[in-house]
Amino acid sequence: MAQNTSPHILSTSTNLLGFCLFVITSLHVTNHAQGSHIDEFTSIIAFFLILSSGFSFFSIRAPNPSKQKKIETIADYMFIISLAGILLIIFFLAINFIK
Repeated sequence: MAQNTSPHILSTSTNLLGFCLFVITSLHVTNHAQGSHIDEFTSIIAFFLILSSGFSFFSIRAPNPSKQKKIETIADYMFIISLAGILLIIFFLAINFIK
């Protein structure tokens, strides 16, 4: 039985995109963006989340099941890269908070 994870990736990646935008905004509002590269790294992760959202949306809309599976696989990989990046963002924020 094939797993259709595209709707889950779409909703979760858009929520995590909101987290990334919150991190970027908070760093700029508190003037902590100048001394660190966390905001640039978060922007890259936000880009991967946008790609993941886009690919998962196109996977849902694909008429051909084989094409749907290929696009869904790309969305999965983008999402996993984004999750690893968010883990690093949280690690970098924790280190900056300790300092």
